[in-house]
Amino acid sequence: MPKTNTLVKICGLTTEEQALRVAKLGANAIGIISVEESPRYVSAEIKKKIFKTLESFYPEIDRVSVVQNCPIDLIIKNFLGNPSETIIQLHGDEDVDYCKKIRDKIPNIGLWKAFRIKTEKDLDKIKPFEDFVDAILLDSWNKETYGGSGKKINSIYLRNLKFSKPWWLAGGISIEWIDEILADIKPDGLDISSSIEISPGLKDIKKTTDLIGFLKQN
Repeated sequence: MPKTNTLVKICGLTTEEQALRVAKLGANAIGIISVEESPRYVSAEIKKKIFKTLESFYPEIDRVSVVQNCPIDLIIKNFLGNPSETIIQLHGDEDVDYCKKIRDKIPNIGLWKAFRIKTEKDLDKIKPFEDFVDAILLDSWNKETYGGSGKKINSIYLRNLKFSKPWWLAGGISIEWIDEILADIKPDGLDISSSIEISPGLKDIKKTTDLIGFLKQN
């Protein structure tokens, strides 16, 4: 198999130590969950500390703040001035107008939008968003949670996808699935969380090392 240029995001980190270790392994992006209902939630103060440390030691890595159905005014307030994040990832039911308003108000921060895919028809809803976001993230649908469930999207829905913006695949990304992903699905990036965890928010560094290493050598 030819060497892949697939990007890797490790999401749901909760400590400075693990963020630095994951960055050293070669991750392209690190995500922190700013959703209070999530078991991987990190407070704004701790998130800023982690991201500022990453900015100092690994400035090339994207620092992604994951939010869900957050009031627009609060998003704008938090990201004006000198934010520690480089990316806002919208992981809820945000509509096109929501994305457009954020894009207009804070154009200097990258904007990613996640979509939960239950059936193939869910993919048809993405097109109107493409003009207002920098990347698209496809996650599996789960009635209990908006993300981090470890469930996979049906691979049949993912073949031959084409978007005008880069797209990331999330949901149950594991070494066992990597060959099929790289050969048949070919996303621009992989968003990995629960499949490499000991418990929510605590990554198994060996699993993380193996997965990133496997990707980088392929």
